[in-house]
Amino acid sequence: MENIKAFFNQLNCAKVISNEIDYSKYVALDLSSNNSELGKHKLETAQDYEKFIQNHLDTNNAQIAYGGYKETRNLYKRSTVFKNEVSDERNIHIGLDLWINESAPIYAALDGKIHSFQNNTALGDYGPVIILEHTFENFTFHTLYGHLSEESLFEKEIGQIVKKGEQIGNLGLPPINGDYAPHLHFQIIIDMEDKKGDYAGVCSMNTLDFYSKNCPDPNWLLKIY
Repeated sequence: MENIKAFFNQLNCAKVISNEIDYSKYVALDLSSNNSELGKHKLETAQDYEKFIQNHLDTNNAQIAYGGYKETRNLYKRSTVFKNEVSDERNIHIGLDLWINESAPIYAALDGKIHSFQNNTALGDYGPVIILEHTFENFTFHTLYGHLSEESLFEKEIGQIVKKGEQIGNLGLPPINGDYAPHLHFQIIIDMEDKKGDYAGVCSMNTLDFYSKNCPDPNWLLKIY
């Protein structure tokens, strides 16, 4: 497809989290390694991040914080999923995060079907994740919903039809959600590369060009900013 951004911009998707909260109650959140403000806080555990994010929400009279697409972050260094001795360090986030300190309802962005689902239990991983498959204008792509509750995977079947705006689960809490402050990792994936129940949500600098094309900006769909 020649103009992938225009394709996604034309789609009218549903809110994917807490649909009663208006976008006017969203605030941007910078968790990049370039944000010197992060160094002023003790940010080691999920609870540390919960307090930091809640303070950011309260200060800005907001209910959901968003951000992170192609953001280089330090918060993955604690996990061997992203930093180990046999592969390049992965620290560039290729989804969009929606942070809210509660087990919020999660909705399908668009009509589609369940491609796959899985509980990815390693420290720092997604925890429970659901991946949906969508086809519009003979073009197939996927949306990934990560850091869900275990109950979100109950009674799910591959190929199960879902409608835009249908609740597909709830946000998970730490440690079930990979041991993060509660948030939804939302990602567009064009080619799943034969993967099921999992797909990289963080990449290395060496692979950024590929993932930038295969995982375009989720805001093209969500239209938050």
